[in-house]
Amino acid sequence: MPKQLLTVLAGKFAGARLGGLTTAVIRRFVARYKVNMQEADNPDIASYASFNDFFTRPLREDARPLADADFICPVDGAISQFGAIESDNIFQAKGHSYTTTALVGGDADLAAQFADGSFATLYLSPKDYHRIHMPCDGRLRRMIYVPGELFSVNPTTARGVPGLFARNERVVCVFDSEFGPFVLTLVGATIVGSMATVWHGVVNPPRSRAIREWHYDDQEITLQRGDEMGRFLLGSTVVMLFPKESLNFNPAWQPAKALRMGEAMGSKPV
Repeated sequence: MPKQLLTVLAGKFAGARLGGLTTAVIRRFVARYKVNMQEADNPDIASYASFNDFFTRPLREDARPLADADFICPVDGAISQFGAIESDNIFQAKGHSYTTTALVGGDADLAAQFADGSFATLYLSPKDYHRIHMPCDGRLRRMIYVPGELFSVNPTTARGVPGLFARNERVVCVFDSEFGPFVLTLVGATIVGSMATVWHGVVNPPRSRAIREWHYDDQEITLQRGDEMGRFLLGSTVVMLFPKESLNFNPAWQPAKALRMGEAMGSKPV
């Protein structure tokens, strides 16, 4: 079955309100992936009308305290890769890299702001909390929808598919902050029903073959560190870009390390 069709069918089921069938699927999902429902604001599985309602469930207010750090981890998940951008090249896995220009949809001027900067790629597995939060305070400037493939983004695929994160469908969000500009990119994957932001709502569908772009210079859309900025309706990956000399990563970070939203990601250089 073609991936696009599979995604459409999965998305239709995830949004459907099917009563006992929906509850049964959620119960099986919770058991299969060992989802900790005690962290959920509403732990009652039977109360979720659709799979999407369950998948994007909010957590208790005290479930993810924010670290005393300049930059915090924006998601629950695991570190895929992180480190320095080599000129405009982002390390994906051994033998594979891709460019910042490709990631942001071909805008070389935007990509140039992150030359020799820093990146972090964080993978969200099915069991993880799937809302995305702000790593630091930021004012929204642009959002770019980039059409693409729907490859899986799990660690095995990341090691085997060249340029994976710059080939998959993605939503590129551009912010200004006290540390300079930064990019937070939501990368789609197989069976990802859609991606949404708090200022726009669902970005995809509709899916198109053309890049779409929105500018927000005439609007005051400012989000604070730890605020929700978006969500995946079925999981994926976040890729962040920061300018040169704006971020020192947490020394405890290493590839494959499990993360929780709100933990210390890094600090501004002294």
